[in-house]
Amino acid sequence: MMTKKQNERLLRLLRRFRDDSRGSMLPIVAASMLALTGAAGVAIDGARMFYVKDVLQKSLDSAGLAAGHAMEITDMEGDAEEFFAANIAAAGLTPGSTNMQVVISDDNKLITLNASATVAATFMSLFGFDEITITASTEVSRETRGMELVLVMDNTGSMRHDSKIGTMKTAAKNLVEAVYGDNETNTNLWVGVVPYITQVNAGNSTLTYNWLSDAGKTKVNNAYLNTSWKGCLEARDSGEDQTDTPPSLAPFEPYFWEDTDYYYWDYSKKKGYYKVFEDNDWIDDNNGNKVTIVEGNVSGALGPNRGCGPQITPLVAEKSTVKAAIEEMEPWSFGGTAANLGLVWGWRVISPNWRGQWTGSPSTLPLDYDEPFMDKIIVILTDGVNEFISQDDELGGSDYTAYGRISDFGFSSISSARDELDDRFDATCQNIKDAGVIIYTITFGSTPDADTQAAYAACATKSAFYFHAPTADSLNDAFDTIGRQLSNLRLSK
Repeated sequence: MMTKKQNERLLRLLRRFRDDSRGSMLPIVAASMLALTGAAGVAIDGARMFYVKDVLQKSLDSAGLAAGHAMEITDMEGDAEEFFAANIAAAGLTPGSTNMQVVISDDNKLITLNASATVAATFMSLFGFDEITITASTEVSRETRGMELVLVMDNTGSMRHDSKIGTMKTAAKNLVEAVYGDNETNTNLWVGVVPYITQVNAGNSTLTYNWLSDAGKTKVNNAYLNTSWKGCLEARDSGEDQTDTPPSLAPFEPYFWEDTDYYYWDYSKKKGYYKVFEDNDWIDDNNGNKVTIVEGNVSGALGPNRGCGPQITPLVAEKSTVKAAIEEMEPWSFGGTAANLGLVWGWRVISPNWRGQWTGSPSTLPLDYDEPFMDKIIVILTDGVNEFISQDDELGGSDYTAYGRISDFGFSSISSARDELDDRFDATCQNIKDAGVIIYTITFGSTPDADTQAAYAACATKSAFYFHAPTADSLNDAFDTIGRQLSNLRLSK
């Protein structure tokens, strides 16, 4: 037990401690240490939050652009989710949880995306914050892209059966309506039409005349016995029938179906019987000058332009011009089918190597392959197989074509000539896709065999861009689908 004197000494010590100002720093230091620890925790968690926010926003922006570029509206949300997840994973970030919503406006032109991520807290958990939620949002306007589109349409004789030519024209015009909408012209939208048989008519103009070789110009200038060149061209050789090489580097020869009216004595017969070989008797044998010309796609057509169908419509802006070109198409029962030539001419219509070459098209077209926000599209249709129409051996084994007759082509049978056309079709398809052009392909009716269907499926840029349409209804559906996809593509940025 303490004495009275000890108690007094203790009381004096306590009063001195109470009144000593030096002791007031202890609680201040303690409080400061707590604040500094909290600040460090906020800084560390804040840095993590900033990183997650940055990754979240970039991933959301990428997802929005992917959705905006989707060709099918139904693919928008799926494409957005795929790109969002891929970018989150690529950043090495694995948030505790993420959530993304995609809202598409009624007119499909505005895409709104919102996303959130929940991240576990570290130092902040000392203050009762176990997790932190970060949010991000973005909007993407699907602005109108430009497009150079060419329709490469089969105009061979088989298209006259079962009203196929009418069905094709109606379906093609519906596609044009889908792309143009209610407008006669649209910003940066140009469309061309290429009818094909086994030859293609580029038109008879000063420009196309200048595409000819010197020998070809001489032939046109002399004008086959007072006739005129309609504009069909021979296929170039040395592989140039598969390229977009401009005519200044690889000139053309004019297409002329020669007169064929000759006979020989058949000595196995008595009394001077003879055989006549002809498929285009248009020169009067009595004087060699009088000509009998029957123009058009009628079976009795005669003359050097026999089998030369409607001419190419190059890239134009007006919907009415395109629809008129489609309406003009008719089946031409001469030559056969050479879809590879239709395809390569479709390419030339939109190739920048042919800029300024086309009469009736702006001299600034076609645009460069890498023109920003522009797409080059070819849609090609056939209702049959590549083949030459058979003829007597004395007539070269086939009708006359852009390759001449099959004997000129270097083959002795229709089947071997077809194999070569198929190979050239495949090569041309690949050359076009390598240039960055998008290709849609359609086989129509029951005639395209398994090999043709496989070739057209392989030619298409994507498997979804190939359509086999065995019936009129399915052809209309195919063109409707392509029209919607092209409309969506023009609304993508």
